[in-house]
Parts: sequence; C-alpha cells; structure tokens
Amino acid sequence: MSIPKEPRQLMINLMYLVLTALLALNVSAEVMNAFFSLDKGLKNSNEIVEETNKQILSNINKQADAYKNDQNEAYRQAAIEASQIVEEFNAYVGKLWQDLFDAAGGPKDDHPEMPKRMKDKDITTRMFVLGEGGDSKNPKGVGFELERKINETREKLLALVDNNPELAKSIPLKVEEDWKESSTDKKSSWADWKFRQMPVAAVFPLLTKIQADAKASATTVLNHLFKQVSGEDIKFDAFEPVISASSGYVVKGEKYVADVFLSAYSTSAGDNTRILVNGKPLPVKDGKATWETTPSRIGENKYSVEIQVTNPLTGEVKSYKRDFTFEVGERSVAISADKMNVFYIGVTNPISVSAAGVSSNDLKVSIEGGGGVLKRTGSNTFDVTVTQPTDQCYIVASGGGINARKQFRVKRIPDPVARLGNKEDGSMGNGEFKVQKGLIAWLDNFDFDARCNIQGFNLVKVSKRADPVEAPNQGGTFQGTAADLVRSAKPGDIFYFENVKARCPGDKAGRKINSLVFRIK
Repeated sequence: MSIPKEPRQLMINLMYLVLTALLALNVSAEVMNAFFSLDKGLKNSNEIVEETNKQILSNINKQADAYKNDQNEAYRQAAIEASQIVEEFNAYVGKLWQDLFDAAGGPKDDHPEMPKRMKDKDITTRMFVLGEGGDSKNPKGVGFELERKINETREKLLALVDNNPELAKSIPLKVEEDWKESSTDKKSSWADWKFRQMPVAAVFPLLTKIQADAKASATTVLNHLFKQVSGEDIKFDAFEPVISASSGYVVKGEKYVADVFLSAYSTSAGDNTRILVNGKPLPVKDGKATWETTPSRIGENKYSVEIQVTNPLTGEVKSYKRDFTFEVGERSVAISADKMNVFYIGVTNPISVSAAGVSSNDLKVSIEGGGGVLKRTGSNTFDVTVTQPTDQCYIVASGGGINARKQFRVKRIPDPVARLGNKEDGSMGNGEFKVQKGLIAWLDNFDFDARCNIQGFNLVKVSKRADPVEAPNQGGTFQGTAADLVRSAKPGDIFYFENVKARCPGDKAGRKINSLVFRIK
C-alpha cells in the first residue's frame, strides 16, 4: 500500500491502524476472560464430583460395616487410600495454580480473581519448562515434576484395583501419549509441548482440568470397589420380625396401619410362614402380612408379633417373637421461630409450622399484621418479611381440624455500634489513626445476616493551643476536609465523631447512633 502524501489522508490511515490494534487488544482481553470463566466452571464441576466421591466412600463404609469380613475391609482400605492419593495430588496441583497466580503479579485491583499479568507467556515458560537454573538444553521446570506426578498417581490408583485393564481405559488421568504427533514444531518434551509460550490465563484451566481428571479417576476406582464390597449374591441366614408402619404416631379415632414381615424375606416364603399379631393369625401374601387397628386409648399402645417359619426340608418350625409399640395422640400444632419470638424489619425471618396428625398438604398458614408476607420454603418451613413495627403480628395455622394463632413482635433491626477500626473510643496511635479508612457500623450479637451503613457524621479536631476544627462527612469513608484532618493528626490531638448516623435494612431514614472520642498518642 502506498503512503499518501496528503497529511489529512495520512492521519486517517494512522487512526485506522490504531483502531484496528485496539480492537485486537479487546478481543485478546475477551479471550483471557473466557479462560477464567472456563476455569471457574471446571472448579464448580470438580466440587460436584468431589461430593459424589464422598458419597460413594460413605456407601462403601456402610457396606463394609454391614457385611464384615477381611475382603470387604480390604476394599474399604483401598477406597480410603484412593481418596487420599487423589487428595494429595490435587493439593500439589492446587499449589502450582497458586504459585503461577502469585508469579503473574497477584490479584488485579478491579478483578481480584485474575492476576495482573494474565497475558504473559514468559512466566509459564520459565516456571513449567525452563525452571530455576535451567535453560533450553537443560530444562528444570515444574512441568516435568507434574508429568511424573500424573504418571505416579495413575499407577497408584490402578494398583488398588489390581491393574484391571478395563478400568485402565476408563481412568482419564494420564499424560497424552500422542503429544509428539500433535506438536507442530517438534517439541522435545510433554512439558514443553503443554506449557511453552502459553499465556498465564490459559494455563489455569489446564491445571484445573488435570485436577478434574484426578477426581474422575477416583470416581472410577471407588465405583469399582463399591461393586466389589456390595457383592452380587446375598444369602440370608438370620430372621427377625419387622414392622413397617405408615406412621408411628396416630390421632385418636384414626386407623393405625402396619406391614408385618420377616426380615430379609423372599416372595417364596409365604407358604412356609405364619404371622400372628396378639395371637391372631393374619393372611400372608408374598411373605408379608398387613395388620390394622383403630386405637381408642391415648398414649403408648403395645402389640406382640410372632412369626413361625417351617423348614421345607425337615419340617422343623422355628418361632420368632417380638413386642412393638406405637403412640396415640390428639391433633396439635406447633409454630416456632427459627431465630427467636421476634420478626425483624429488613431481613428474612425463617419459621417452622408443624401439626401432629395433619398432612402438610392440608395445613394452611398465613400471617396477620406488621405488613407481613409469608413465603413457603419447604413442607413445613416459611420465610417471613415484615415492614411495620407492632406487637400485634400473628401466624395463623388451620386445616385438618385445627386452628391456631401465635403472636409475634415486629421490631426494627437494633441500633448498630459505630467503630473506628475495632474500637468505639479511647486512645489510638498516630500511625494507626492515619491509616483508618472511616467509620463502620457493627451489629453486635444479631443473629441475622444484615449490614448497616454509616450515612455520615461530623468530625471535630481539637489540638493544643488551637481552635477546634469541624468537618462534616458524607458516608462512612473519610472524604474531603475530614480526610485532611485525619491525615494531619499529631500526638495530643483529640478527635470527636459526633452526630453519627447509620441506616439499616428496612429503615426509611437514617438513625442517630453512638458518638466516638479518640486521643492521639
């Protein structure tokens, strides 16, 4: 392209080039941000997989406790060791992640989740490929140790499952075997191929992906061990009467229904089994009988179960007996605040409402007074929000033959306490005083998640042999003249924080709170 001679055209062309460069920078920034979004998504997925692994390990422990033998105990120990191996490996990779973040300048001021030099490629090359005291001919980067750790961890996991070849195909944690073929410029090592000249931002999701592969590998091993400890053929060699009732507590006048069956029974057991309740035989179908009664007495009711099992080979009859109890009560309702017997304006107040003998589907709950609004959060839990102080606020529960009201008070959030640093008043060193950013409103001993803000205050400085100087300040942070007064503090000065106002959630206007006095030493 020829260079225009006209100055105006030359300036237009230069501006176009600058604009193109800026657009390229913006695209680059978006790509860098995309890497961090990917890293965050991988971490969230890792947390889900980790919870899954904990649940599988818990199930292995339950099976090993239920069916105790040397083989199951060996499976349990292998599962525990697999979890520890992956936990140690991921801790090592997590340290690499943090070391890279620190090496890249630490958190940015506007985006603390990102490092300052996230586009830098030299940092990753030096850290993962060349290393301290190394060079291109003799690389000593941590990428080589990472490669060794990946291989060691994979080998340890496979050893726990006797190097099962089918499982080996399902374990994702491994060093890519085709990295040489994938390398376009014939890299000399996996670390060189994986990390050389990679932007800092791009390496974070790579490390998190390696952690994800480790957790997924643990899942594969744990699932295999769980199948082994569960067993495929369970033989029942003990019998015990069992009651399965729809409810262990019924209301007077209603039926009590329970299934009575032999523990670990099979559907073929019915022809050889007799079930009796209080001496009376019950019809048996598929090894199970159903007994029902309508209790007339409030309180504890007892009944006896006898199960007679006939051995079809010897004709021997064995009898198993056991007594059971259930409670009979009358309908009642309980309404309780999960925090205290007060509703606070500006925060969510959780409550629980339960009624014995009444289904949660039939129970109707409402609120009266205090400008209250009720929101259901579970089968018997609710969130209450209120707007008007009063002593006449009621939670009303009805349905299923009950009608109950419970009174609550509605209050504003208590007054917060103004503090400078962690002090309400007293003496403070000159240097400590000058680095304070402003006043903070603290809610002491308040059980709810709420935050109050300082709206403003008057700052008065009194120095020896000088007239007091006063400065109003908007908000909690020192500004303008007030900030200048704080910076001018000297030993012997006295500072008064007067007319301090704060505003809490639910407040229509600010409220006056405590004043503060500090002597500079």
